[in-house]
Amino acid sequence: MPRRTAPHLRRVRGEGGSASIELVILFPALLLLVTALVEYGLWFHARSVALAAAQEGVAAARTYGSAPAVGRDTALGFVNEHGADTLLDATTTAGAAGVGLVQVTVTGRSVSVIPGLAGPTVTQSASGPVERFVSGGAP
Repeated sequence: MPRRTAPHLRRVRGEGGSASIELVILFPALLLLVTALVEYGLWFHARSVALAAAQEGVAAARTYGSAPAVGRDTALGFVNEHGADTLLDATTTAGAAGVGLVQVTVTGRSVSVIPGLAGPTVTQSASGPVERFVSGGAP
């Protein structure tokens, strides 16, 4: 006597393996999404390190009697100490952004999770007024 199954448990002919095909189609898209999220996180962190280094450089360069080269060296030292593995090929420039202003720019590349592919370029800058002494009542 043939075995009877409930109508809702019967398998329609041709549906066998459909879950495997769906997984094969969706898995690369999911993997691409996860990789993109990780790349974005690494880029954002490298950007934050570059901005913090530029701000440290400006803080050093704007002190009274300091040269812009001090800001450049301080920013590069900050990157080497805190973000050398996150911000690759870091370079810094420092100079006057205007009368009484100093600016430090940090440029580099973020790390990439895809082998052989260079990470996106990161450039951050900060500027601030140079400290100066003025006599009472003078601007």
